[in-house]
Amino acid sequence: MKIPQITFTRFIAALAIVVSHFKKDLFLYKINYLSDIFLRANVGVSYFFILSGFIMIVAYHKREKISYADFYKNRFARIYPLYIAGMLLLLFTKYSGFSFYNIFLYLSGLQSWVPGDAMVLNFPGWSISVEFLFYLLFPFLYNYLYIKGNKHIWVIVILIWLGTQVFSNLYISSSAYKGPHTVSYEFIHYFPLLHLNEFLVGNLAGILFMKNFRPGNYDGMIILLFTAVLLSLIFIPLNFHNGLMAVLFIPVIYLISCNNGVLTKLFSWKPLEYLGEISYAVYIVHIPVLYILRKILWESLEIYRSDIVFLIYIPCLLLVSAFLYEAAEKPLRNYLKKVKIRKKPYF
Repeated sequence: MKIPQITFTRFIAALAIVVSHFKKDLFLYKINYLSDIFLRANVGVSYFFILSGFIMIVAYHKREKISYADFYKNRFARIYPLYIAGMLLLLFTKYSGFSFYNIFLYLSGLQSWVPGDAMVLNFPGWSISVEFLFYLLFPFLYNYLYIKGNKHIWVIVILIWLGTQVFSNLYISSSAYKGPHTVSYEFIHYFPLLHLNEFLVGNLAGILFMKNFRPGNYDGMIILLFTAVLLSLIFIPLNFHNGLMAVLFIPVIYLISCNNGVLTKLFSWKPLEYLGEISYAVYIVHIPVLYILRKILWESLEIYRSDIVFLIYIPCLLLVSAFLYEAAEKPLRNYLKKVKIRKKPYF
């Protein structure tokens, strides 16, 4: 089952994260309220995690069982080539963080498990480290819990989600939390087990969607919920990074997936859908592309103003992302998916 209108929303989340990682003297940060939104736009990663859980169910809901070997191969083919490309692009900068230890952590996807080292090399890769945990667990969850219709899983997942939100917000307000750029910050924001709840509630949302798919015009409700997301980022002083925004993201994902109104026609427009297709590339290479572009603009052209750099950066990022999507992501994904693995049908 393909849901083209949901694909563009990945690009919106990716672009918000890109802006949140740009210099804070950008013109967008000089606008009241808008600056509050972009300062907390890393919540877009939470959207990715929830959507990932949702899409996994939609993609596999007709399977009686998932083959572990095939699933892992397909997931590897989907994300790993560009994950590596993000690291290799740093070679074109003056980045000095390359070491055997950092390369090992990054290539193995273990960086997020080590608070203090979660941001090694291409630092957006921390979220891919978390995704590796999701992918490791999903075939087991599907084969032994979801397809059996185990009702207890709903209670367990909701308790995990609630427990994570309570712990995260209490930890940030405690003396153990030392603020940005500390080990405590990396623990509470990047540790994989603190994001597992997002993938799990996304799974439950996918199950609910497949059982209660009701198409209709939900344009008004989607706009209302999106407005609620923005207002929450501005006015509610809580930690949204670890899944709290699921209370709004899940209805947004569900309604967009069921919607047949004007928004769906707009989001399904091929150019916008294509932006969604390249959104993973946009996210995973946006930091090395920024470093490379700054090096060129600052050292060769003496262009320093953040606003000008940003206006050059965004189209350059989209062009590089489209190139990597067409030249690397798609062909390598298709090739790796065709690789035969000798296996028993299921473990």
